[in-house]
Amino acid sequence: MSILTMEEVGKTFTNGEIEEEILKGINLSLQEGEVTALVGASGSGKSTLLTIAAGLQDVSVGQIIVNGERLTGMNQEQIRKIRASQFGFVFQFAHLVPFLTAEEQLLLMLEVSESKLTKQEQKIEVDRMLTLVGMSHRKNAYPASMSGGEKQRVAIARAMIHKPKILFADEPTASLDSKRSQDIMELIRELTKSEKITTLMVTHDEEMLKFVDRVVKMSDGVI
Repeated sequence: MSILTMEEVGKTFTNGEIEEEILKGINLSLQEGEVTALVGASGSGKSTLLTIAAGLQDVSVGQIIVNGERLTGMNQEQIRKIRASQFGFVFQFAHLVPFLTAEEQLLLMLEVSESKLTKQEQKIEVDRMLTLVGMSHRKNAYPASMSGGEKQRVAIARAMIHKPKILFADEPTASLDSKRSQDIMELIRELTKSEKITTLMVTHDEEMLKFVDRVVKMSDGVI
């Protein structure tokens, strides 16, 4: 089942009188339970493609369809609601709130996504997700006391706690050593399958490609 479809998507930036075409006629379809990696040299357009797919930038031409809904043409408030309820984000750095515990980070995400769960159900779901990422024993820990790998595990749990349709991951292992990078990629892959999420990831690390289902190579704004 296709969760995200991009149809003839293009993106042009204007700098004074100069127009630069960053994306050119992109066609891409992502399936449920699939991990797709975007690879390519710096400036190839992969990060622009990720942010456009996530509704963080507008397209210049083309259509983006998420779970049967056309993102293109929606107003900013409509897109914000879709991002909050249907998207999860993991970046190179965890960006955890420093004064919140691991448990509180996830509870905040449920609040932001306007979860319909009761308070008790939210607590149960937070415990389940922290167990899945191997952080249940650190539920009351603050970011300052966590290792880089632990922070990233909490960030992944936070990104998935509200059961998004799509996880967008931008260089999720770039700040970690080789062992922790592999652990994090194994975790992303396992959760993509078990939670029936679609994952789109940008990476420069070829070692991480063994954990993905599909590799999409970009060059000069095309696939």
